[in-house]
Amino acid sequence: MPRRHRSQRAVGWLLAPFWFPLASLFLRLRFGCRIEDISRSRALYHKIRSESDLPLLICANHLTLVDSFFIAQALAPNWRFLLDFDSVPWNTPEEVNFANTPFNHALVYIAKCVPIRRGGKREDIREVLSRIEYLLGRGEVAILFPEGGRSRTGRIDPDNAGWGVGRVIARVKDCRVLCVYMRGDAQETFGTYPKHGDRLRVSMALIEPKSDARGVRKTRDLSAQIMSQLAQMEADYFATRAGPSHAVAGS
Repeated sequence: MPRRHRSQRAVGWLLAPFWFPLASLFLRLRFGCRIEDISRSRALYHKIRSESDLPLLICANHLTLVDSFFIAQALAPNWRFLLDFDSVPWNTPEEVNFANTPFNHALVYIAKCVPIRRGGKREDIREVLSRIEYLLGRGEVAILFPEGGRSRTGRIDPDNAGWGVGRVIARVKDCRVLCVYMRGDAQETFGTYPKHGDRLRVSMALIEPKSDARGVRKTRDLSAQIMSQLAQMEADYFATRAGPSHAVAGS
């Protein structure tokens, strides 16, 4: 695993000066979305990364196929990612959607992605999660969607937490979780992409899930804590949706 990781990271870092601006340009031209108060979310992420080197896992709600790309934009500008490449989150995109051709597989390879086949064999999913655990343990950042896929209701369902997130947190010592809730004001339910030109609002909360349980109960407990936090952030979003934007909230 270390050799495979080092190779992928090295290729992504060497090509970053090229693919970072291209990815940003694609998002801007293809979707035209604007992240509200992006300077505040970036300042918070920089503060979190600067103040501690403890493992950091990002857990977010999931409404479109490109959520992780917009979340990355909300975390830092390209120049800061270039200076601290380890702060670029590793991602686990759905293999069928993002790595279904050799060309697409090459793109996600350089973009720090480890494709996963949702609903696939458990041993294959465990292998991907084990790699995420390894990456977190060596000081890199990763993003996982606790629901395991796009919400079919368009809302957080606290009872629909996947087992993967809880397992990762349970196995990575002192793992912190940055909960991220991002939603476009025109996003009523899940979809393939956000509406063109939509305003995306993002809120963040840093938590440290703990549980005295063991085994499967501990995994479920940790996952439930994250889902509960995201559900509260969603409630806050809809409570303020018609009023002034409160884009970033840290805790």
